[in-house]
Amino acid sequence: MTSTAPDLRPEPPRSPDDASLNEFGYDQELHRSLSRYASFAAGFSFISVLTTVFQFFAFGYAFGGPVFFWTWPAVLIGQLLVAACFAELAARYPISGAIYQWSSRLSNPTFGWFAGWIMVIGQIVVVAAAALALQMVMPAIWSGFQIVGGDPAPTTATGAANAAVLGVLLLALTTFVNVLDNRVLSVVNRVGVTAEIVGAILIVVLLLTHAERSPGITFPTAGGGTDLLGALLVGSFTAAYVLIGFDSAGEMSEETHHPRRVAPRTILTALGAAGLLGGLLVLAGLLAAPSLTDGRLGVDGLSYVLTSSLGDGVGRFLLADVVVAIAVATLAIQTSACRMLFSMARDGRLPFSARLAAVNPRTGMPTAPALVVGVLAAALLLLNFASPEAFLAIGTTCIVMLYLAYAMVTGPLLVRRLKGTFPSAGTDETGRPLFSLGRWGIPVNALALLYGLFMTVNLAWPRAEVYDPAGGHWYFQWFTLLFLLVTVTAGLLYHLTRGRRARPA
Repeated sequence: MTSTAPDLRPEPPRSPDDASLNEFGYDQELHRSLSRYASFAAGFSFISVLTTVFQFFAFGYAFGGPVFFWTWPAVLIGQLLVAACFAELAARYPISGAIYQWSSRLSNPTFGWFAGWIMVIGQIVVVAAAALALQMVMPAIWSGFQIVGGDPAPTTATGAANAAVLGVLLLALTTFVNVLDNRVLSVVNRVGVTAEIVGAILIVVLLLTHAERSPGITFPTAGGGTDLLGALLVGSFTAAYVLIGFDSAGEMSEETHHPRRVAPRTILTALGAAGLLGGLLVLAGLLAAPSLTDGRLGVDGLSYVLTSSLGDGVGRFLLADVVVAIAVATLAIQTSACRMLFSMARDGRLPFSARLAAVNPRTGMPTAPALVVGVLAAALLLLNFASPEAFLAIGTTCIVMLYLAYAMVTGPLLVRRLKGTFPSAGTDETGRPLFSLGRWGIPVNALALLYGLFMTVNLAWPRAEVYDPAGGHWYFQWFTLLFLLVTVTAGLLYHLTRGRRARPA
């Protein structure tokens, strides 16, 4: 008689990629469907040069003048050092929740938990900040997008309120896509990134053909006495905000084919491509601006340059491409935050872990994290109704959170290198040697850590002229430090009440 009892033997791994994940004690639940370009798109869309340059160009120019262009290569070099370290880790630990997983395995479960906690809160703030970028573009396309009415500038009360309205509408859309299907998400990312790259190249070319001045205006002697050090410290906020999120290619490792080989490359290529395009955008905007002294470049930024230099028709068409980039960036950042929540919850290290770790077997998507991130990011946008200063406070806070989380990886990694316990050798899924810095590991790692700590302090420094220029809002001047203090305190309370968990297998 043939037995009808179910076969309880575990199914064999579906691919070498799945077997690699099994080595860390995890089952393959997320759908592994991302190609190399899709992995690149995950990192590039998080960085999203069109979104972030259009969002923070005016701020950088307002404080640094034309010389703020030089903050770009300075920050890019620092971030490339960090990305090189992350590329090594992505090859050795191809797991969702990259920062949390890497820090936990390099240090200890408690330290890694706080790295993941700070990172995921920072990612949620980044989602909110990215959604706010619509205000820099949509009213410039059509005045009807100024739903609240009044002045559309984000530094005004009406502009800030309208930014919150547009942001909430965008978050509703990205949350919906984030619960649909892994393949739909991948298609949207790839199409959006392609449109962004083509649009960015087109904008650079057109602006350079409409240049009003030479690159010499970026030097301090041509900038009206602008202090170079001051520009690098305050104006660097723009580059620092743009050039983050390259680690999201590692976040998507469990959904990527051959992640040990693909993720390290896409981390570096995403940052490199974004750094090149972003730097050219900043330079082209400075060269093509109708005026450097009428005050508009420090308020309206690149939207003003496009519509003024290229005409309303072409300018608005290109701004529409920027809207696509903003939407895709918000989607990608929300996805990255979802994977971090999923990874921590899978280890039972968050409230409501069972719900947050549940993956829909049909779509391959963790639904609950998408809803949590969307709702919390929308709640942050409500700060914009309180004061226009919230725009900058939210943007800077998210940068500081991510920079600090990055340092909580590069720090333990440097300790492991110095002790000689970091695995520098190994092979990927195809038998090829893993990405490695070799003898350059310690100097690159040390510089990456020093750069990250310096920028964290620089960004978080409570400058009144930056965070509370109108006066009377001390809480915005100290918002970043207060938010970080609340985040760490909440993490301590949760960690102490729940007790320490075992290190991930």
